[in-house]
Amino acid sequence: MEYSAAITKIPRKFLPEDFKVTDWESLEPYFKELLDRPINSVQEMQDWLQDLSELEAVVGEDAAWRQIRMTCDTENKELEEAFNYFVLEIDPKIRPYADKLNRKLVDSPYTKELDQKEYFTYLRNVKKSIDLFREENIPILAEIAVQAQQFGVINGKMTVEVDGKEYTLQQAAKFLESPHRELREEVYRKIQERRLQDKDKLNDLFSSLVQKRHQVALNAGFENYRDYKFADLGRFDYKKEDCFQFHHAVKTHVQPLVDYIYDRKRQKLGLDALRPWDVDAEPEGILPLTPFRNGEDLTFKTIECFRQMNPFFADCLIKMKEMGRLDLDSRKGKAPGGYNCPLPETGAPFIFMNAAGQMHDVTTMVHEGGHAIHSFLAHHLPLTAFKDYPMEIAEVASMTMELFSMEYWDVFFDDEEDLRRAKEHQMERVLTIFPWIATIDKFQHWVYEHPDHTLEERAENWRSILNEFTSIAMDVSGLENYRRYGWQRQLHLFEVPFYYIEYGIAQLGAIGLWKQFKENKEKAVQNYLNALQLGGTRTLPELYEAAGLQFNFSPDYISELMIFVKEEMEKFTHPKS
Repeated sequence: MEYSAAITKIPRKFLPEDFKVTDWESLEPYFKELLDRPINSVQEMQDWLQDLSELEAVVGEDAAWRQIRMTCDTENKELEEAFNYFVLEIDPKIRPYADKLNRKLVDSPYTKELDQKEYFTYLRNVKKSIDLFREENIPILAEIAVQAQQFGVINGKMTVEVDGKEYTLQQAAKFLESPHRELREEVYRKIQERRLQDKDKLNDLFSSLVQKRHQVALNAGFENYRDYKFADLGRFDYKKEDCFQFHHAVKTHVQPLVDYIYDRKRQKLGLDALRPWDVDAEPEGILPLTPFRNGEDLTFKTIECFRQMNPFFADCLIKMKEMGRLDLDSRKGKAPGGYNCPLPETGAPFIFMNAAGQMHDVTTMVHEGGHAIHSFLAHHLPLTAFKDYPMEIAEVASMTMELFSMEYWDVFFDDEEDLRRAKEHQMERVLTIFPWIATIDKFQHWVYEHPDHTLEERAENWRSILNEFTSIAMDVSGLENYRRYGWQRQLHLFEVPFYYIEYGIAQLGAIGLWKQFKENKEKAVQNYLNALQLGGTRTLPELYEAAGLQFNFSPDYISELMIFVKEEMEKFTHPKS
């Protein structure tokens, strides 16, 4: 199959080409027409689905742009108001129509005559949405959507001063790579102290979100928000017990490797004890890695890296650059984090990140680039809903790209030793992320199983879970007050609850694809493409199977993959003599 990044905006047949989402009054007639339209044949059903898909794409893209613009400039009140207007005034009015349209689809006798394999996951999701819909949840969900964005607003204002100059927290993190330990500790503490200034604001915000989410769950007939959210996320292929098994497997099979990594780091730095501000440092005399100068340079080098892997991958980024779909550099007033936002009508997504010249930024860029490629590959699918793929495969797209791309990182590094160090850094990151994933996921289970917990109970249970997954090779003594609020830096807890274990599940998939890549590059890349072009039209196990993978996160399988990673890691941990 020929892959092309020559993506084009879906031509409109139902809405006027110049229609823009401005208010509910101008939008409602299109929902009403779909609701009232008679469907008397399979062909009419397919036409109806096409028009619904077009409406979903137009509305979805408008909502996405409102969020993108606001995160790019959290200090612009106009942009914040535009986002809030959609969430509070338009989306709540769409929801009852969406429910009625779902019921119209499910109740139609012609739905049974659609290709049941092609439509299986879509119809399964529609039925799930019908089951979860409650009129009384509409205003609560709107409030939650607005409130959750306050996390970005609060964090966007956080800066620290180092040597008389102001830095965002993302920019300041570069100092943690310095060979000067005193500077690293000073900056680490400044970052933590700055976070503590807003600890009460973030605690209050989170408490309010937890209560509202719990009410949504009760209204929908669930005992707690965790059980509601598992249904809402469409987790048809695994249960909470599988998550608990994952936590245990991380502790048993991954934690010993993390201990090994940190102990090696301690020895390399010649320290008696490894402290949190030492993790990203190199020994005295070795300069931090500088893979790129700025966002423009990062874009150019990533395109070249992708071109060597597969020309189609590079073409996707070139198209995004041409369309102005990249905002990469960190700056004050910009929300934290990084994301790839699909844009369902025009097809080419938007990459947002906070690059500050670190190795970590290269990983983020190729990660989001993997998501972008997934968006391009799914754009050809006939319905907007078909492009809505599960996060457990979406993160395989991004995390696999981190591992595949390592082979071509010489575009970022002229020096062979720097390249070796970069690969070693990535190998360490592949493993050290697992305990943090388990920590965040386990904490969320506790929070929503105990929605009426006190702030003291929250802090105590977070401390207990964090300690459970903290490496014995890391000295955290005297840092209890910082650690007590460590969960507050995790965007997902505020904005996308329960979206985190996907990274762990997907990392296993990415390692599996990388293992294929080591054996046969062309076949591994083809398997990657085969799975991603299916979008959300297959179940998770089927999507993994298309990639030549097992959908499996049992302890035995995790153990097998960890042995492979350790063998690969050892190739980078010793400089050539």
